[in-house]
Amino acid sequence: MDGTAMRILYVVTDLIMPLVVGYFMHHRHWVSDNIINKVIRFNVICVYTSLSLLSFWVLPLSWNLLLVPLFGMMLVLLPGAIGYLLFARHIENLLDRGAFIASAMLANLGTLGGVCAFILYNEQGYAYSQLIGTTQNVLLCIVVFPMAQYYYLKHTASVRKSSRSHTFREMFFSVNQLSLLGMAAGLLLNANGIERPTELGTIFQSLVHIGAWIAMLPVGFLIDFGKVRQYAKAVRTLTLLRFVITPALFIALTWLIVSDPILRGTLTILTFCPTAINAVLAAKIYKLNVDITVSSFVITTAAYLLLIFPLLFLCLH
Repeated sequence: MDGTAMRILYVVTDLIMPLVVGYFMHHRHWVSDNIINKVIRFNVICVYTSLSLLSFWVLPLSWNLLLVPLFGMMLVLLPGAIGYLLFARHIENLLDRGAFIASAMLANLGTLGGVCAFILYNEQGYAYSQLIGTTQNVLLCIVVFPMAQYYYLKHTASVRKSSRSHTFREMFFSVNQLSLLGMAAGLLLNANGIERPTELGTIFQSLVHIGAWIAMLPVGFLIDFGKVRQYAKAVRTLTLLRFVITPALFIALTWLIVSDPILRGTLTILTFCPTAINAVLAAKIYKLNVDITVSSFVITTAAYLLLIFPLLFLCLH
């Protein structure tokens, strides 16, 4: 079995296992919410920044790279627009509608998509997925959060402002965006022809596994299967949007425009990615229906891990 085939085991060891462990950690009260929040922060600030630097240091520089942020924007805006036009505008409850649109717009590109791209395309695939995921994080602040607030205010018929306004600096230059500096530093070293030491490649391999565990543990911690079952029917159209409509549009576009086979394969993987945990975050912050976002996350993630990605692996490998 070659190295790529061996990496398919990472779906179990790096994605499914931490979800299971996180679930039992919550239901058996092994750790507190405060500890989980610190784990999330450590992952975003330290692990993601290190991975960004190391992967962008060896990323082949080409004109195709300029297409990556554009596809990242489209992977957020297009599913959101289609989800609204076909499904969400028919939902009467505005808190449900806002949660549905957030789930349609945000996919698990950085963590789940990153590991799956790494399985098939090693560090280059991982770097592409992180750049696209970063584009999504920017749109999370400037598009998804305002959309969520709009539906909350419209639902409550309130015009009062939030208790605390956020400045431009806080939204785009917080410590949570430190991975952007890692990307910039990696690209700078890359562009100047400075070779990455071999030892750092080994460290990168280890950090991918550590980052996946730290990212997926809190997700398992949040899972409530009772609520998932309750809203399963409500998210069937989200499943259709995530696994049929969006991929059909993007795969055709990708194969027409992108010439780099690794970028093309990575984009194919990412177009099928399930709902992101950031949809749950947006729903929590703006008091939308969190249960819809959690149900969408659990159902689409289970389908992706058990069915969609194994099929992609067979087709793209």
